Amino acid sequence: MRWRFSTLEFILLLLVVAGSGVAYAWVVYGDGGLIGAIYALFVCMPILAFERRIIFRRVYRKVHGLSTPGFLLSSIAVYIALVYAGFAIAGSLLRLVGHPGEMMPSLNVLLIALAISGPIIFVLRVRELLGRDVFISLLTGRYRKPVQEERVFLFVDLAGSTSFAERFGDLRTQEYLGRLFATMADPVLRYGGSIDDYVGDAAVITWPFDRATADAACIRCAVDILDRIEAEAHRWRKDYGEVPRLRAALHGGTIVAAEIGVDRHKITYFGDTVNTTARLEGLCRTLDRQILISADLLRRMRLPASVRSEDLGEHEIKGRGQKLGVSSLRAASLFQGGSKSAAPILDHDDFRPT
Repeated sequence: MRWRFSTLEFILLLLVVAGSGVAYAWVVYGDGGLIGAIYALFVCMPILAFERRIIFRRVYRKVHGLSTPGFLLSSIAVYIALVYAGFAIAGSLLRLVGHPGEMMPSLNVLLIALAISGPIIFVLRVRELLGRDVFISLLTGRYRKPVQEERVFLFVDLAGSTSFAERFGDLRTQEYLGRLFATMADPVLRYGGSIDDYVGDAAVITWPFDRATADAACIRCAVDILDRIEAEAHRWRKDYGEVPRLRAALHGGTIVAAEIGVDRHKITYFGDTVNTTARLEGLCRTLDRQILISADLLRRMRLPASVRSEDLGEHEIKGRGQKLGVSSLRAASLFQGGSKSAAPILDHDDFRPT
């Protein structure tokens, strides 16, 4: 699990935590800003690392699996333990360099550490719930008035989810989908995209146009998602009896983005580009291909060296007056050696566009 931050965001987080330590040292002692910053980093960063599932992942899963009272009490207990451990480590390091570092935090230090970490954790959880781009856009009010812009969309749909649900039930299917969507998260983050929505067994991923086409980031993301599924095929078979079979479609163009809602706000995208991407994903089964991309989008970027395209000609798209040029994409990492990911896709659960 990686830090889900850009380099700038991570630096800002470090500065906020260190700055709180400097401020505390100056207010209480009138000096020792550097020492305060060191203690603050060693006290607060382990808590944030725990919440980001970087350390003690099993403990994190157990704590978050408890009922609300148990969760709250267990979380506080873990935070306090991390504060004491971080404080002792910082004190030990300071003593090694000749400074008489303290080894035990006072009650004031403990309360301040929790007071600093709490709001940061809250903001990070809201950011994770909404997605980085949406979170920033809602904070800045960028889409309070409709905005016309160019974006690229990647629709990823799971084939055969209905038959899976019939065999294993809805609860098991939800667990299956949850793991699948979690597998998608890292490639989306790595290539600068954001997951706009989950619709049944489909994920809608989007980028600003320039970010998507720079170094073919949107194509690399789609290939990376399929590659990760194939790389963990043995685990999927062991845990669920089958490997997810995905269909993916890429298309880009002009859309209108707007913030909607009253009690619950959401940034949503309107326009032919969104519907065309959904229809293009539906062609995957008809054309027996796993990844399709519109010719218009493909022309505006350079393919990665490991990816090959196949021109499939023009096809009629429901709801669209003109035919759409379509190509399929294949990556050597996915299809060498008769990989199951290359097998024909026989099942189809319609993603119904608006």
